[in-house]
Formats: sequence, structure tokens, C-alpha cells
Amino acid sequence: MNDAEFKNLVRSWNDFPTKGISFKDINPLLRTPDSMYYLNEKLSELCANIQTSKIAAIESRGFVVGSLLGTSLSKGLVLIRKEGKLPGPTLKESYSIEYGTRVMEIQEDAILKGEKVLIADDLLATGGTAVAAASLVEKLGGTVVGFVFIICLNYLDGMDTLKSKGYDVRCIMEFS
Repeated sequence: MNDAEFKNLVRSWNDFPTKGISFKDINPLLRTPDSMYYLNEKLSELCANIQTSKIAAIESRGFVVGSLLGTSLSKGLVLIRKEGKLPGPTLKESYSIEYGTRVMEIQEDAILKGEKVLIADDLLATGGTAVAAASLVEKLGGTVVGFVFIICLNYLDGMDTLKSKGYDVRCIMEFS
């Protein structure tokens, strides 16, 4: 598999989940051993030089990205989930996305003060979810060393938002 073949597996769904949104579907990237192997290889190459203590993965497709990275980089995985999905004491953060507002949370003991954390998700759009995830990590005393995504939607300025805050942003593929 090559970069073009891999990118061609991404499907676009118009008006999903709401009218006016063109949803980029990564599910086809996960369906074959060849595409999963390629995804793992690209993520590993992209993040090989990042010094991190843990991977924080954003629900839900980010769990795939985070799990692959945690395994390939030999790092632990922290889950950042939608409100009400984690047991025990949690921190919450509200944020805006292209089609509404949401709340996500992290367990209070998931990250130790001073730990370096790489945040992983499947897709970067406006950056609202990513900024909220970084805020949760930082409230726990962690340092965000960067973000990694399978897809960056450049026309929604999320990369510019994260970079303007001083974050390192890496993507396997970009859509303009």
C-alpha cells in the first residue's frame, strides 16, 4: 500500500451527522490487515522522535490511534471520554465542535504532574476537541508535547488554532 491508495480509502459522507457537514470516514482504513499495518507504520514514523510519557486518546476513533501508538512507542494509554463514561473522580471540560457543544472528561489520576503527553485522535477539524483535551491534560499537571491525527481538514483551521497555542501538530494526511 502507498500514500495515495491509503488516502483513497477515506470516504466522505455529506450532511453527516448534520446538514452542511462533510464527514471524513476512517472506518475503511481499519478493515484490512494491509491498511491497519500501513496506518500503524505511518503513525510510528510520524511520532518516533517525540519524547512522551503517555498517549492520551480522544473518544472514540482516537482510541484506535492511541492504542496503536501506545503499543509501537511502548507507552501507556489514557482515555479522554465523553461525559459520564468514566468511573471515579474526573475533570470535565466543555468545548465547541462544528455542529454543537460537548463535554469530555478524564480521570483525575490518569496523568501525573510533569508527565509528557502526546494527544491522539483520528481527525482534526476546528480544533475545539483537541484544545479541550489539552486543557484537561494541563489541569492535571501534564505537558502536552504534541498532537497526532490520521486526517487534518485544513479548510477548518484546526491546525492553525493548535499551532498558534504553541503545539506540535502531526497528520498522516491532509484535506484542503
